[in-house]
Amino acid sequence: MMNKPTFIAGPCVIESQELLGIVAEELVRLNNKYDIDIIFKASFDKANRTSIHSFRGPGLEKGLEMLQAIKDKYGLRLLTDIHESYQAKAVGDVVDVIQIPAFLCRQTDLLAAAAKTGKIVNIKKAQFLSGRDMRYPVQKCQESEAKEVWLTERGNCFGYNNLVVDFRNIPDMKEIVPDVIMDCTHSVQRPSAGDGKTVGDRKFVPSMALAAKAFGATGYFFEVHPTPDAGLSDAANMLELEKLDELIGKLI
Repeated sequence: MMNKPTFIAGPCVIESQELLGIVAEELVRLNNKYDIDIIFKASFDKANRTSIHSFRGPGLEKGLEMLQAIKDKYGLRLLTDIHESYQAKAVGDVVDVIQIPAFLCRQTDLLAAAAKTGKIVNIKKAQFLSGRDMRYPVQKCQESEAKEVWLTERGNCFGYNNLVVDFRNIPDMKEIVPDVIMDCTHSVQRPSAGDGKTVGDRKFVPSMALAAKAFGATGYFFEVHPTPDAGLSDAANMLELEKLDELIGKLI
């Protein structure tokens, strides 16, 4: 179990090496300032975008090269997500935490492939499942020799084009695994509500984090960007990078 809160932060998708470097430098500064555990997050391929025309990222090979460069230069631990089983081994050679997207959290082969890398597996709770339902994805990982499994809350479907967070899912999932992360940015999304893209309300991100702290979350997930409105994916719900410092200060 984590001895202090873990913070997962980074841009939604890899847009450029320059962007990764800007974010990484700030995360290193915050890591040193607060003596916390910060994990750098970015996706090499956003395969679950609303539209086929949405920006997806540089792809597996190039994306892993760019993430490795961040690890080599800044010494940060890395997290990225996979969408297909064949990606697990290559990703596991670079990152420290392999994330399973919410929509894919019941995909047995994907979970098993991630578990077999020996890396931490972070499973996002699907928008259509309860916290207690997550014992089955965890069991799949554990029976596939996973060394450590985390769970992440990210809201539930609430009719069309909206999500709602039932914070009782956090203590429910802590009965399954010791470490439960709150995804504070994806939980404020409004899926497919923006004329072919997902939109959201980033103003609620700090409140999501503070509420999760009250319910016992052991870590927090933030997608951040220096100019989020210009971001190429999840622009509306990413937090301004400059606001991460103050928010972390309230959470530790």
